[in-house]
Amino acid sequence: MALDREKVLDTALRLIDEVGLDGLSLRRLAKELGVQAPALYWHFSSKKELLDHLVAAANDRAEQGTTGLPAPGETWDEWLAEGMRVRRRAMLAHRDGARLASGNRPTPDSFPRIERTLGVLVEAGFTPEDAARAVIVLGHYVSGFVLDEQGDADREDDEPPALDPEEFPLLAAGGKAVLERDTLFEYGLQRLLDGMRAQVNGAPRP
Repeated sequence: MALDREKVLDTALRLIDEVGLDGLSLRRLAKELGVQAPALYWHFSSKKELLDHLVAAANDRAEQGTTGLPAPGETWDEWLAEGMRVRRRAMLAHRDGARLASGNRPTPDSFPRIERTLGVLVEAGFTPEDAARAVIVLGHYVSGFVLDEQGDADREDDEPPALDPEEFPLLAAGGKAVLERDTLFEYGLQRLLDGMRAQVNGAPRP
């Protein structure tokens, strides 16, 4: 029976959820699929290529049901912000999702989606170069944020430190904000988009 590429990706994602990224090896994946490890090389030339395709597969699953383009009346920044939220959810959906995404390279299957994204930004007034830079920087922000989220998962039940508001008034006033992950993510995302809005609206470049 021929080895199905989608089955390989589904099984690999399931294994990562079970044993973590460090526990995933081609030998272990092949054993789970009931084949010899060399059979995987018909689909992926290396483990790194497999990981690149796993990131693309996780993103595709998170984006199911979307067109990949702004809805009627949706502005480019609203659409881009939602895309970054989807990317965050895709990483959080899998154990070590941010580590998996960090350092990956786009697969050829991802090129049409990336081209559509750049097209939206160019139509909004960005140069192709600035559109590409913006997408990369936003992607780094999301993966870095989720990396911290997932790395801190074992401590999420920890009690926050008790702060004397008279001794540390600013920490006491603002400290709780860093515990609100969704709000914190949105704050950083919007500040990055503020810079993009300023650029496309004609603010002087640094």
